[in-house]
Amino acid sequence: MNGPVISGTKNGNARPSRQINVVLRSHEAAAAVAAAQAAESEPLPAVKPLPGGDHYAEIQKELETMVGMENVKSLIYEIYALLHVSRMRAEAGLAGGSHVYHMIFKGNPGTGKTTIARIVAKLFQKMGVLSKGHLIEVERADLVGEYIGHTAQKTRDLVKKALGGVLFVDEAYSLARGGEKDFGKEAIDTLVKAMEDQRNQFILILAGYPAEIERFLLTNPGLPSRFPIQIDFPDYTIDQLIQIAEQMAKERDYYMLPQAVFKLRQHLMQEKSASLYAFSNARYVRNIIEKSIRHQAVRLLGQYSSGVPGRQELMSLRPEDLKWDAKT
Repeated sequence: MNGPVISGTKNGNARPSRQINVVLRSHEAAAAVAAAQAAESEPLPAVKPLPGGDHYAEIQKELETMVGMENVKSLIYEIYALLHVSRMRAEAGLAGGSHVYHMIFKGNPGTGKTTIARIVAKLFQKMGVLSKGHLIEVERADLVGEYIGHTAQKTRDLVKKALGGVLFVDEAYSLARGGEKDFGKEAIDTLVKAMEDQRNQFILILAGYPAEIERFLLTNPGLPSRFPIQIDFPDYTIDQLIQIAEQMAKERDYYMLPQAVFKLRQHLMQEKSASLYAFSNARYVRNIIEKSIRHQAVRLLGQYSSGVPGRQELMSLRPEDLKWDAKT
């Protein structure tokens, strides 16, 4: 409060407190102070339950199963908090304001971009921002046509399918690779127009390699400001990749013996350091786990051609089951 503070005296007469530092110079100022005091003492209306507010625990549980990504998890909670408090402000008669939620995901393959996009879509649906909360995943070939005008129509059709949900454009930078005469530019222009025309009806997420995405944003000066939420998806550490591998095995009712874990760790260290291109992270690990399960099946059939292996044998992945080559 900026108004004067009045305190009583021993004889009952009110006198100005020593804390007074504002002098009222008009009846209008006095009226403003009285109105502010009344508003402050008046209880706020009860806030109605926020749609989806009780369901954030479901989103949080899903996020907790994901290894690492602390910055991503923190941002998703920020979005949830913003939506929740915006509803409280609206119920209190305060200006809510409109927020833009279009996003850019920057990261190498296998860092969880598509998975997080699905979670984001689900969150916005539960919180009442999106009516459907579905995810439409596309790439250049889905957007770019073969002749003039074809691209714009293909892009508009995909935006229409994404209304009420999220349109996720993977390797978005490929739309700008062909220069001014390439039809990819037409797709970009159509997407930008849709972001204005259907501003609150869908969310656009552009994803791709960090360096390429940065160059892509430079091709159109107006692009960066249209995507206020930009998230970096760092590569996983070796420890995190091992944790992901063990988690993938567990989900399939398998487990890796300690010797198999050691072998995988050594391989991942070598593969990451020797990779000439972007390492595919969790995707690479998933391919190894799935291949090891196939190799385990072949091994068990050879060892137990006339019998049945025990439960532990059916579940265990041994070092000899882990095999890889340049195409893993």
